Amino acid sequence: MAVPELISPRSTRVAAARRLARRNFRGKDRLFLAEGPQAVREAAAHRAADGPTLVELFATPEAAERYAEIVAAAETAGARVHLADESVIADISTTVTPQGLVGVCRFLDTPFETVVRARPRLVAVLAHVRDPGNAGTVLRCADAAGADAVVLTDASVDLYNPKSVRASVGSHFHLPVAVGVPVEEAVRGLKDAGVRVLAADGAGGHDLDDELDAGTMGGPTAWIFGNEAWGLPEETRALADAVVRVPIHGKAESLNLATAAAVCLYASARAQRAADVR
Repeated sequence: MAVPELISPRSTRVAAARRLARRNFRGKDRLFLAEGPQAVREAAAHRAADGPTLVELFATPEAAERYAEIVAAAETAGARVHLADESVIADISTTVTPQGLVGVCRFLDTPFETVVRARPRLVAVLAHVRDPGNAGTVLRCADAAGADAVVLTDASVDLYNPKSVRASVGSHFHLPVAVGVPVEEAVRGLKDAGVRVLAADGAGGHDLDDELDAGTMGGPTAWIFGNEAWGLPEETRALADAVVRVPIHGKAESLNLATAAAVCLYASARAQRAADVR
């Protein structure tokens, strides 16, 4: 087994990686952390138009041996690979129980203009979403449902928050994500691209089941999802073409953000597939 290269957490390379746990340094360096085998695997496979996404990988000798194919993919992608002992990984990691792999990745957000120019058919818009775990989970749901893009408004959480990256389980690297877009600009741009904009709200005047039965969900659609605690403000709901509620058939008071997003996105994806075969 190889001897670790980086013995001290005081190494300049370790210090540079460790500071990426803080938003201001992420923004300054335009770098973020991806932890664990799944995220690092996806980062190594991802390549932007201007170069590879994964630029550096820290791995314990045990993890490097266990995930040898990921380390090889990182090296092939041009990333600098450092063997480090567990104390170094623990110092860089933001998790309680690190899995032995921490990657340093370049920012990969997409300009909003590029998103709408591609004429997307299914988009998730996160407006006023503050919880990074929820943001990452919605991104994962959008990826699973086959969405074309995700948009985070300027009032939402940082896309590269470590909790968001972990919660997406690699989906950060799968679909375009635009960040920092004012909600009015997002809605206007999507509508101009021929996308119907729906606001998801438990008090919405339209029922999701009724919309599906009426056949109105088969075209290009964007869903706006709001804050975990207080939903969407009235001024945001007013921007949408319709405010749609997910019906509650049982006794539950409501659905959480990620669950509601999954239901809405999958409903649209199914309706669009059905429309395509007609």
